[in-house]
Amino acid sequence: MDYLGYYKLKEHPFSNVVDNRFYYNSIEHSRALIKLKYAVDTKKGLAVVTGDTGAGKTTLARRLLEDLDENLYEATLLVIIHSSVSSEWLLKKLAIQLGIADVKEDKVERLSQIFRRLSEISEQGKTAVILMDEVQMLKSKEIMEEFRGLLNMEGADGKMINLIFFGLSELDDVLSLDEPLKQRIAIRIHIKTFSEENTREYIAHRLKVAGCEKSPFDMPAISAIYKYSKGLPRLINTICDNALLEGYLFKSHVVDESIIKAVAIDLGLNNI
Repeated sequence: MDYLGYYKLKEHPFSNVVDNRFYYNSIEHSRALIKLKYAVDTKKGLAVVTGDTGAGKTTLARRLLEDLDENLYEATLLVIIHSSVSSEWLLKKLAIQLGIADVKEDKVERLSQIFRRLSEISEQGKTAVILMDEVQMLKSKEIMEEFRGLLNMEGADGKMINLIFFGLSELDDVLSLDEPLKQRIAIRIHIKTFSEENTREYIAHRLKVAGCEKSPFDMPAISAIYKYSKGLPRLINTICDNALLEGYLFKSHVVDESIIKAVAIDLGLNNI
């Protein structure tokens, strides 16, 4: 048994699993979505989104993907999970993501397949969009050059493929491996952490989605959550989830500052 029934919740409000139902459309994220949609619709080619760990980049990527109407966009999301990716593997993966069934082993033939597929997408009146998360892991000049080659594919109305990179701040160093590619960045966005007011609204929003009618967190607790999380959504979720469990164990209907401090100590965040 956990804290759901005790706090009259229908589901866990602070899971770090990406769920668009819990998406909080802060001013920061709203502006980012508008800019990214503009980059795609005007076929700029390359947009870059950076931010600290836990700032909500993956959440933003999945939200954008959901917002792109499949009748108008051929869009997909590729998450880089390790740094030993080769340019050969990446090109093959991108070809598959674009819907190419029988991907050729020869690089020249494979690029021809990608070009033909992009042409088909354009002829269907759609825009090709590849969203890539954790791109800072691709520390390869060769891969950056491949991206530049893809962006050289152009139609009458702009780039045939739109790449949107999401990553940590060191993504700038990776892009610098190929200066001509870096110069092709049309839109650059840095996701900032939440303010204390955003943190309060974010917590209230997630609780509401989870079915909570009255927040168990008092205002000093919210201030403490902001202090220990530094406004990072992922840390806010972790602190709040642990605080609700702690409150339930102590049979406290109000999650106060003392509970947040105890949780911060348990999570090793009390040295702030």
